[in-house]
Amino acid sequence: MQEYIKINRDDNVAVALRDMSKGEKVVIDGNETFLEEDIARGHKFTLIDIAEGMPVIKYGFPIGYTTEYVKRGSHVHVHNIKTGLGDDLEYEYHPACVNVSSNDLTEEEKYFYGYERADGRVGIRNEIWIIPTVGCVNSIASDIAGRCKDLTCDSIDDVVSFEHPYGCSQMGDDEENTRLVLTALMKHPNAGGVLVLGLGCENSNIEVLKPYLNTYDSSRIKFLQCQDVEDEVAEGVSIVEELAALAKNDVRTKIPVDKLVVGLKCGGSDGLSGITANPSVGILSDIVTSAGGSTILTEVPEMFGAETILMDRCKNKEIFEKTVKLINDFKDYYRRHGQTIYENPSPGNKKGGISTLEDKALGCTQKSGSSQVVDVLAYGECVKEKGLNLLSAPGNDLVASTALAVSGAQIVLFTTGRGTPFASAVPTVKISTNTPLAVKKKNWIDFDAGRLLEEGMNVDIIGKELYDYVLVIANGKKVKSEEKGYHDLAIFKQGVTL
Repeated sequence: MQEYIKINRDDNVAVALRDMSKGEKVVIDGNETFLEEDIARGHKFTLIDIAEGMPVIKYGFPIGYTTEYVKRGSHVHVHNIKTGLGDDLEYEYHPACVNVSSNDLTEEEKYFYGYERADGRVGIRNEIWIIPTVGCVNSIASDIAGRCKDLTCDSIDDVVSFEHPYGCSQMGDDEENTRLVLTALMKHPNAGGVLVLGLGCENSNIEVLKPYLNTYDSSRIKFLQCQDVEDEVAEGVSIVEELAALAKNDVRTKIPVDKLVVGLKCGGSDGLSGITANPSVGILSDIVTSAGGSTILTEVPEMFGAETILMDRCKNKEIFEKTVKLINDFKDYYRRHGQTIYENPSPGNKKGGISTLEDKALGCTQKSGSSQVVDVLAYGECVKEKGLNLLSAPGNDLVASTALAVSGAQIVLFTTGRGTPFASAVPTVKISTNTPLAVKKKNWIDFDAGRLLEEGMNVDIIGKELYDYVLVIANGKKVKSEEKGYHDLAIFKQGVTL
């Protein structure tokens, strides 16, 4: 197993891949360095003396500037490095040549088995969803779902209720976001049937939401307004049974990978995220997009510091300008609320070895692989272009993962160095950055990318294994959170609650 790594030839720091002790000798590029102090796994140490105010280089880019003289072999972290980011930047489009090698896929690997829907989209699950229009009926939705669990069978994966606290007492963008999210989920291809459960007096009531659906399959989306009936639970159960009777006849068919939409997300990152799990997901993203499918990268605040890399990969000037707007709009969002734009990384990130937002962003954006950026999506907007898409959403795990599902992702890949049990509206694959986490939290982690540090492993191998695993999940295998029955929903709240 590797013990340390210099990621890019231009780096002036290396990363410890195990806990290392003061006095240990490190040999990189033929040069010897003796550690001046203990270095925890995932943390950085200098390969040269770095004067105060000089850049710290990792991934081949500056991740910040030293706040004091740092001797060769010393720990580089929040105590002696600060961000180099400012509030406002001027961006120029420098299109980069993007050459993504299409991995040779077998005929079997070009397909998965999913549920083709009437609108042409494809689901990888056939579930019955109960979607409340307002938080007031959350308990009723949960009650109905619980009473209908016995309807699951070989062709119906689950009956799920998606509780949330919104749908009333909202204004402006918040109210609009709630309506966009709820109606997008009503038409999500992973749902074989949907019961929309309303109260009757809420702002975002059923009649208000229907126009957002435009055309829809009335046999698959049913509505119940609780104030209009005597026993809303009995009525709800009856409707779910009707939906299940239809959905149980659905069958998986052979679907080309160009119908696959994969959401890319990370949370609880550590110093190994940008070395193991995120680059592995990047390889998968390139495989999927090369095969004609789509991937979606979000967490805009965690692009700050690496956004120019994505901008230079935009397919044309129009998409570049949309990416600039994506970044600047999120900065304005912070300013409007009087908050610091670069209030990141989190305590867990820092404990894992991430020192600055640039450090985090350069690791996070590796999930996008090397593909061209084909489109930029507003919050609540569905994927239209095949290829790598950028999506406007915050870094919060539940909010961002929900946003990915709303934009059409049938599955979310979630890399983590700290571990988390949460789920989202769609299968959420937990990918560990390090093997100790995968061993400790077998009940959370689905795929161990930490194996990349073993002898004989490389990122192409792990990325291809991850792609094959995603096909298995798309074909029906449940991830750990699904096995436990976990499903979460979180809508992006930005403003006033009445």
